[in-house]
Amino acid sequence: MFEEVEVSAKDLKGDWRHLWHYILETEVHVYAFAIGGNVLLSLWPFLMVMISLCRNVFHWSAAEEAIYVAVKDYFAGNTGEFLVFNLRTIAGYTYRVEWISLIMLLFVSNGIFLPLEVALNRAWQVKVNRSLVKNQLVSMGLILACGALTLLTAAFTAANLQLLSGVENYHATAFTWIVRLAFKIASIPITIVLLFLVYSYLPNTKVSKKHVLPRAIIVGLVLEVLKWINMLVWPWMYKKFSHEYGVFVNSITIFTWGFVAGLVVLAGAEWTARSVRQAVTTSVLRAPIQDRIGAESEPRS
Repeated sequence: MFEEVEVSAKDLKGDWRHLWHYILETEVHVYAFAIGGNVLLSLWPFLMVMISLCRNVFHWSAAEEAIYVAVKDYFAGNTGEFLVFNLRTIAGYTYRVEWISLIMLLFVSNGIFLPLEVALNRAWQVKVNRSLVKNQLVSMGLILACGALTLLTAAFTAANLQLLSGVENYHATAFTWIVRLAFKIASIPITIVLLFLVYSYLPNTKVSKKHVLPRAIIVGLVLEVLKWINMLVWPWMYKKFSHEYGVFVNSITIFTWGFVAGLVVLAGAEWTARSVRQAVTTSVLRAPIQDRIGAESEPRS
């Protein structure tokens, strides 16, 4: 696997010009804007479902705290604090699980996969999209997988929170960094698995999984680098957004992060599909001439 990731990284060096032109395409920006908008609409209900499960079903406060750590990791500064404060406030008034409400929230939170499927189908040169019903069924499966992976990440981080609970009273700063490190250790593999599932099962065609996995690893690492870049540029961005958008500053922040992450995910899908097409072309060209003539002369079934 390490060799395949290394080969994929070398391929990326040769494909970066193509990917740069791809990212600058108008249609790709339309898809990324749609993804960013659906992230804005889907994030809150998804988080509420996860917190409700941790608080009212599993009764695991450490896992709930781990979700708050995740929110602050993805959204730096005031936006993360804003989300966590409001999540805590609303969760404090919820004392039992409304299963119908949970199902409705899950249905709302899977909207991100609708524009994403169309974009991935374009990358794989698939002409026919799924029907809305089939898309919703696949999206529901993926959102359930997202929920399970989120809970798995929360469980790992929560276990570290409980193990290190005594450290917080003596070394608060060290405790904070250790918790963040524990979340990073858990979240990066989970992000890679999620990307692998999306790249493999969301397009309306069969996808070569052996090509998907190493590239999903690289795209997951790129998303992690983006989070660190976001932390560095956040003070300037927040000041700019506050001046331009006023009370909508946090909404614009979530939308912008969804848009940029969407561009990375779409570029990763295009890169993967392009590599598969190149591999198929190379295998055909390297085949003996007799095999190619025989394959071309065979009647279609």
